[in-house]
Amino acid sequence: MKSMCNWMIDTFGTEEQRHKFCPSLCSMEKLSSYCLTEPGSGSDAASLLTSARKKGDTYILNGSKAFISGGGDTDLYVVMCRTGGPGPKGISCLVLEKGTPGLSFGKKEKKMGWNSQPTRAVIFEDCAVPVANRLGEEGTGFNIAMKGLNGGRINIASCSLGAAHASVLLARDHLNVRKQFGELLASNQYLQFRLAEMATRLVAARLMVRNAAQALQEGREDAVALCSMAKLFATDECFAICNQALQMHGGYGYLKDYAVQQFVRDIRVHQILEGTNEVMRMIVARNLLQA
Repeated sequence: MKSMCNWMIDTFGTEEQRHKFCPSLCSMEKLSSYCLTEPGSGSDAASLLTSARKKGDTYILNGSKAFISGGGDTDLYVVMCRTGGPGPKGISCLVLEKGTPGLSFGKKEKKMGWNSQPTRAVIFEDCAVPVANRLGEEGTGFNIAMKGLNGGRINIASCSLGAAHASVLLARDHLNVRKQFGELLASNQYLQFRLAEMATRLVAARLMVRNAAQALQEGREDAVALCSMAKLFATDECFAICNQALQMHGGYGYLKDYAVQQFVRDIRVHQILEGTNEVMRMIVARNLLQA
């Protein structure tokens, strides 16, 4: 999430905001969290309820965010909040620093995977945030959040590629040492075909992600749809690859002594993060139907 928040500040922030926040984020002296999801608004992000009431040169922030990666351990919180009426046009984006009075955190969530990164609720109780910490104009926060997610979807898809690549190698190595019925598993044509399919799907997913990343970098009109397609395809296919690799390990794949089980647990959430894959399908379909 650090690179995503840093990009948002660098792209939509003022010169003063960039100088204040970006150097320490780029050096990783400080880390940041993207705060959009709430207990009652996940896929329907535009219905968020966290509010920011303007009072002089500050906003008084109240509400809570859920499933925040790095929550409680990061230094900056890029928060989408409601400064106006209902819907996306009433949302603004504020940068909140750790240590702000009224900022607190829920318990560390016990997750199926992703255990190297803490996840907590982030709670705002009359937090005073300087107006100078607002990114962009009032009412542009939802647009900023969605543009940040385009890059986030490339990030998540890329993480899936890494796990799938490692799982293909683990499966290959296991087939070359494990014997059943007096022969190496690598001599079984069915398993050879499955391994070939896994590698082929991995390369296809990698090319889709790179194509989407290039489109986003170039600011092309089809970038949003391509990022959604890449996230959808790569996370679905790479999870299937990791799961197949575990199956090839047999019972050993279910043991924590073998790395493949961690890849399966860790990347399952990629089909949910940064917009569920069902939402990715909605974005792609809408793009096609409006063309």
